[in-house]
Amino acid sequence: MATTSPDRMTFLEHLDELRVRLMHCLAALVVGTLVCWGFHERIFHFLTQPLRNAYPAVKFITTGPSEAFMMYMKMSFFMGIFLVAPYLLYQVWAFIAPGLYAHEKAYAVPFILMGSVFFLMGGGFGHFFLFPVTFKFLYEFAGTDMTFLPKVDEYFEFYSWFLLGLGLVFQLPVIIFVLARIGLVTPGFLLRKTKFAILAAFVLAAIITPTPDVVNQTALALPIIALYLFGVLVAWMFGRARRPPAPPDQ
Repeated sequence: MATTSPDRMTFLEHLDELRVRLMHCLAALVVGTLVCWGFHERIFHFLTQPLRNAYPAVKFITTGPSEAFMMYMKMSFFMGIFLVAPYLLYQVWAFIAPGLYAHEKAYAVPFILMGSVFFLMGGGFGHFFLFPVTFKFLYEFAGTDMTFLPKVDEYFEFYSWFLLGLGLVFQLPVIIFVLARIGLVTPGFLLRKTKFAILAAFVLAAIITPTPDVVNQTALALPIIALYLFGVLVAWMFGRARRPPAPPDQ
């Protein structure tokens, strides 16, 4: 890691700092994956529960000899992200903190705590509410003439992308809180940009959703819009004008 003062880092030193932070994140993800691997069967039953609730007799299938093993590996890595989320957020803050004033760096703890909580809330919202509603809605179209035999890797790809997307978009109020506290955004500015936020929500939902399904895309876009409006409220409650550090006493 570069030893130069962050205020005087060169471009290459910033790149080196980024490399070190990414290596720390990777090491944390490896540890999280190994921990979750020890519970992979329990995790599998937990992650597939939303689909089982909609299709009580569902049976997953595999079509390759290594498919189950690779799915368990990806599943352990996926849950490892949630397990080490606070440390990942700390690394993000540690990288951007040198560009902030000293009094603004005090928001590290709220950023990490709130970011972790909202990340888990996003995952919980998808697992306990959005997925059951979506699967129940789609189940009604199957009727009695169709037998649903989902491939386990296709289900997990759908599930993981959707849940990670929700976890990330649930960071929106946290980001707005930090930006409002340091004076970079105001409630008025955010309200004036609402129409662009709505458009961006549907574009982001189309990117995150693994299938070109208007139902799923709308189900993801609406929470993004709600989170943005909640962020406006957060900015109104906690925002303030940015101020430079006090000059040293003469």
